[in-house]
Amino acid sequence: MQRKQFCYARKNFLAFRGILFALVVTSASVRIVNAGSVDPAAAIQLAIFDVDATPPLGSQMAYNTAVRHADLSLRSRGIVVLGAGDPIVMAAVDWIGIGNAAHTAFRDALAGAAGTSPARVAVHALHQHDAPQADFTAERLLADMDIHSYKRFQGDFAREVIRRTATALQEGLAKAVPLTHVGFGRGRVQGVASNRRLIGDNGRIRGWRASATRDEALRAEPEGIIDPFVATLVLWSENTPAAVLSCYATHPMSYYRTGVPGPDFPGIARLLRTQDVPSALHLHFTGAGGNVAAGKYNDGSPENRVTLALRLAAGMRAAYEAAHVGRRPLLPEDIGWHSEPVRLNVRPELDRMSLEEGIRAHADRGTMNAADALAWMERSAAGTPIDITCLRIGDVRMLHMPGELFVEYQLAAQNMRPDLHVMMAAYGDYGPGYIGTAESYAQGGYEVDIRSSFVGPQAEETLTTAMRRLLEQAP
Repeated sequence: MQRKQFCYARKNFLAFRGILFALVVTSASVRIVNAGSVDPAAAIQLAIFDVDATPPLGSQMAYNTAVRHADLSLRSRGIVVLGAGDPIVMAAVDWIGIGNAAHTAFRDALAGAAGTSPARVAVHALHQHDAPQADFTAERLLADMDIHSYKRFQGDFAREVIRRTATALQEGLAKAVPLTHVGFGRGRVQGVASNRRLIGDNGRIRGWRASATRDEALRAEPEGIIDPFVATLVLWSENTPAAVLSCYATHPMSYYRTGVPGPDFPGIARLLRTQDVPSALHLHFTGAGGNVAAGKYNDGSPENRVTLALRLAAGMRAAYEAAHVGRRPLLPEDIGWHSEPVRLNVRPELDRMSLEEGIRAHADRGTMNAADALAWMERSAAGTPIDITCLRIGDVRMLHMPGELFVEYQLAAQNMRPDLHVMMAAYGDYGPGYIGTAESYAQGGYEVDIRSSFVGPQAEETLTTAMRRLLEQAP
């Protein structure tokens, strides 16, 4: 057994060494071309922030109690764009989800620290599963019911991370640098993403691939509908890369339920890119990956985590290089931010009394159950909308979306504006759970089950209308 573990460790070390060498060589071969200059006094500015978001030992994560810490920590990090109207804030957190009142509290805190409106703040989780979940609405409802066994909703740690993130943001403003250039690129990611839902000739789901799939017949099925590209936005301060924003649509897990908090393969890929471009904050977002996972290429073996990370890092590297080619000066008028508040109706089959009975009768099984659904019902009854937002930066549009969104939304957004570079971050407000296409609800399957999706088919029209309005904003 020890020899086998040694072989795995040596194999992974050699793989890391190879990719790092390739990254260094590639990085050295890229020339920074002066694509023009911008007067720093007139330029917009960029601030960054980054704090540890790893839960303490003994705390409850989405599925398991944290029993030990690993080499890689969870992060809460982001950027602030200054000088293009009120400040714009974008943050990404290595948690499974931030929903309802917790999402509102996070945005409010960052807005206060930046001196801007919450409507100009986007907060996303990356959706790793060996990580915490935050939902202050669920926490309050459970307290009102005198239920204390749902420990994943105990929000003290989440509030502490929100406070520390806001403090780091405020401190980062004093260190803001001129934001002078921008570039966009896409890189194909080979052998990572595959659609989870296999649909039969009768229009119903006939098979399902999880993030880790051991069934060889399911892994042999085609990739299905995915977005095979990682999209990357690079922000420069003169000739120095200051921030790299990337989006890739897939569930970000190789294996989980370990009790060890960790950022999984996207976190490893992000680390590799940080070593290649150390001057920049690397801000990764999970795209519309609600029905996409690594199941075709992953049987859950621990060594596959490194394999998937190397493949994603290679796509990130290609996207970064493409951004160099298109590097161009940036002016304040090139940047804009728009917001569309939407109401996503509660799924009509959900019944408050039945949900409360289920909570009292059953122990917490982890993310997506009666308590999550009840919190969404409460939030919807209060009339609190969800803000769909869009960053405009030159000919790039970055949409910020809620929930576990199906990849079809991401592809639809790109088709709405083929003249622009459209990228998407999902897993914003986690309250709605999964959000399928209208067609998918009739197909059946886990993602559109009443226990997983708290909205219905009508969500498609609401979201696509908001997306179209945001993408059509002038200029």
